[in-house]
Amino acid sequence: MPHLTIQATPNVSISHEESLLKSLNKVLWDSGHFGNPADIKSRIIPLETFLVGVEDDEQTNGFIYASLKIMTGRDLVIRNQLAELLVSTIEKELSANQSGRAALQVCVEVEEISAVYHKKMLGS
Repeated sequence: MPHLTIQATPNVSISHEESLLKSLNKVLWDSGHFGNPADIKSRIIPLETFLVGVEDDEQTNGFIYASLKIMTGRDLVIRNQLAELLVSTIEKELSANQSGRAALQVCVEVEEISAVYHKKMLGS
């Protein structure tokens, strides 16, 4: 735990997806709020179909939505810190890649996982 899911519209340029994920995992690890680096799991889910607004010319707007799910017990201050770290890291990693291609909005939501959550390691 935690689980980080990034959704990105196709008009957002992410030249090195693995590098972005590594940077995000590292900033989460460096925050000191997680016990083992291997617990941090992240993925990028590209969006094929999206709509921003209601007019055709609004489709030049792209977005990244990041959802971080963490175990219960961290207060609002910590959740806000984690969200800020992710926003600033995404901005730093991607701002140069956009080159005017799309106006980019970055949204991060940090939420606690349900109390009904089970995990089991298979194999070694």
